[in-house]
Amino acid sequence: MEQDLNKIGQAYDSIAIEYAEKFLDEHEKKPMDQEILHRFVQEIGDKKPIWDFGCGPGQTTKYLKNLGVEISGLDLSEKNIEQASLHHPEINFHQGNMLALDFDNGSLAGVVAFYAIVHFSEKQVEKAFHEIYRVLRPGGLFLLTFHLGNETMHIEEFLGKPIDINFMFFTVDFISDCLAKCKFEKIEMIEREHYPEVEYESRRAYVFARKPGELLKKQCA
Repeated sequence: MEQDLNKIGQAYDSIAIEYAEKFLDEHEKKPMDQEILHRFVQEIGDKKPIWDFGCGPGQTTKYLKNLGVEISGLDLSEKNIEQASLHHPEINFHQGNMLALDFDNGSLAGVVAFYAIVHFSEKQVEKAFHEIYRVLRPGGLFLLTFHLGNETMHIEEFLGKPIDINFMFFTVDFISDCLAKCKFEKIEMIEREHYPEVEYESRRAYVFARKPGELLKKQCA
């Protein structure tokens, strides 16, 4: 069953301030996140533009910006974007929908999406991957993270506030097959256990994937 994007956006609007307070510095507590993001920077080099999809309050966007990446952020929640812009005024943030991206074909050099598919059904995940593939240039790099599993969790309270939302877990096989179906190549999965007392107790996966072709230094206005 597809998830209601309006409902997802409204849910994050209702907790945007609390979410920002909790997660703004989350990568500082997660060594593997740091290692993966440094690798992304090494592989993307000076190519641009780069976008962080599902950016929330901009914690990943800011981390990559600090590593020298020219990056912007996109999120479904208007209030998340307000928080991101408040905390990181030097970065460009926009409200947008990963299932219907407002970007030209082949216009982006790289995309990062940290847990951005956590509220999507399998069908919506495939649609998001098709959209990301569409907007990447040949050779473009995609970095994804997700929760490993095959369950759906319904949450009625989060960060001290009532909420009505589903959290989705996915298997390695599903994500790998979905990326391959969308024609991504060089798909690499890196798994880890959760960091105790830092994050939710779920096994995590990082994924590197590329759109076929050679990524040139073309810059898009």
